Amino acid sequence: MFSKLNHLAITTDNYTTLGMFYRAYFDMTVSGITDREQSAISVGDGYTGMTLIPRRAGRRAGIDHFGIEVEDFDLCCARIAERYPDIEVVKRPSNRPFASFSTHDPAGNYFDLSQVGHDNRAEVYDMDAWKAETTITNFAIRVREAERVAEFYADIFELEPKNDPGEDGAFRFTDGRVTMSILPWKISDFNGSGIEQPAMDHIGFHVPDMDAFEKKVEKLKTVNPHIAPRPIDFNDEGKARLALLKRSAIGSYQLADPDGNMIDVHAD
Repeated sequence: MFSKLNHLAITTDNYTTLGMFYRAYFDMTVSGITDREQSAISVGDGYTGMTLIPRRAGRRAGIDHFGIEVEDFDLCCARIAERYPDIEVVKRPSNRPFASFSTHDPAGNYFDLSQVGHDNRAEVYDMDAWKAETTITNFAIRVREAERVAEFYADIFELEPKNDPGEDGAFRFTDGRVTMSILPWKISDFNGSGIEQPAMDHIGFHVPDMDAFEKKVEKLKTVNPHIAPRPIDFNDEGKARLALLKRSAIGSYQLADPDGNMIDVHAD
């Protein structure tokens, strides 16, 4: 594939807590480099890396952005310049271990852009080093003009369409391992719950055995409540928000991390 969807980032006030949550519940491996972890914690499954970024003044908390690795960065930039001349590609500071460059789609969703050999590359991309049974398999963004945004990712990054829009109106693309869902944002979708801005929506994991995973979740809740999932459907608003997630979910089990970021889990 010309492109790989192999990076996610969460901005949080509790980056060490989230780091332990994803390690404990989803068996993700931590980078283990102490100097780097003073600024952010990186975990991964051997293909997709996830950076947990301490929230600074002026930044929102939540699932913040994703990253795309391309075979030919210059060709990618040339396509953007020709077909979307109002979109900029900017070089990132040297202390970002996953972001050589950043850009955005026509709806303003920004993402990191890199190529093998660029600076700011980290070992969570090392597919040969880590072999995980539990893996990140999908993520979703909610956008206005979903079809226009979907055309951008297909046009520039040659991502393979996975299906036509289903009942949820989603456009889905895959790099052969990770799936990106582009969900339409409609204010009426949030009837009965708090309204969220167009943004990244949820992260999806594959687990080898769903029954075993659900038992693991219940056990871990009693081991350390500080890293327990945050309840979702404890009231009517939470039930409405969970129902919205289920409409676009790939899996059969949903939960939220300790910050409230939505997670969709599926098994074979």
